[in-house]
Amino acid sequence: MNVPMIPFDAGERLDWIAVSDAIAAGHALPRAELGDTFLTRGSDTLLSRAAWIDGMGALVKTATVFPGNAARGRPTINGGVALYGDVDGALEAMVDFHLLTRWKTAADSLLAARRLAPPRVRGILIVGAGTVAGAMAAAYRAAFPDARVALWNRTRHRAEKLAAETGAAVAPDLEQAARTADIICCATMSVHPVLQGAWLRPGQHVDLIGAFRADMREADDAALTRSRVFVDSRETVLDHIGELKDPIARGVITAGDVVADFYELDRFTRDPDDITLCKNGGGAHLDLMVARHILERWQSDGD
Repeated sequence: MNVPMIPFDAGERLDWIAVSDAIAAGHALPRAELGDTFLTRGSDTLLSRAAWIDGMGALVKTATVFPGNAARGRPTINGGVALYGDVDGALEAMVDFHLLTRWKTAADSLLAARRLAPPRVRGILIVGAGTVAGAMAAAYRAAFPDARVALWNRTRHRAEKLAAETGAAVAPDLEQAARTADIICCATMSVHPVLQGAWLRPGQHVDLIGAFRADMREADDAALTRSRVFVDSRETVLDHIGELKDPIARGVITAGDVVADFYELDRFTRDPDDITLCKNGGGAHLDLMVARHILERWQSDGD
């Protein structure tokens, strides 16, 4: 059997709304079984994340993180994705790692924003100027086409570069931009909070993407205590990512303060004056849902 190798440019056939809908549909199936493996050699890391969903199949996504590659002029993060059939466990596709990561990460946050953002979104602020920030600019525009998108980054020239590529504006002042935006998205590698809860106002939606380790935070305690807090996955966020693990451990909030995750999408609602906040923690089950959608789209186009 010929196993398809789905390349990065397959993303040209995808639609942000459809991918976020695929994530929602995947959560109507039985809860995923997850398993992660971490191996290290000095500063190098090999991370494998696996998921199995009854009725959808299984997936293994492996990433290598080699910080020294930057000095070699090579990407720091590489990886591969294997998608397996639900009935017989046969390998069904190899999916480009960067293709899947881009669409899964941004569609994850888009799904939350489509349900939690205020009814009329006029302004969107994206904090950060990396690959995820660029994907979020495209994803938000699919759902909020009339909104003005602005970028802020500690290194201004990087924000200017991404703004030129995406058609966004550059926000000169983070606090002012945060106070006026309807959606605030943080997609940074920050260890210390960049978003202050004192800047938030009723009616806003906050999307936190960047923190993925136990020592990382993008929003301060006040941002959490002033918000109705949601997560994409309790299993991948609460005990693993500093954004919630740290304030829960210190008693600032409790696990019970998290209103819902994607397995409770009917609870992703807001009142007009709410500040909503959703932490995007990812997980291989989300990769599986999006990879299955990518394969189905690839096959429908006759490849």
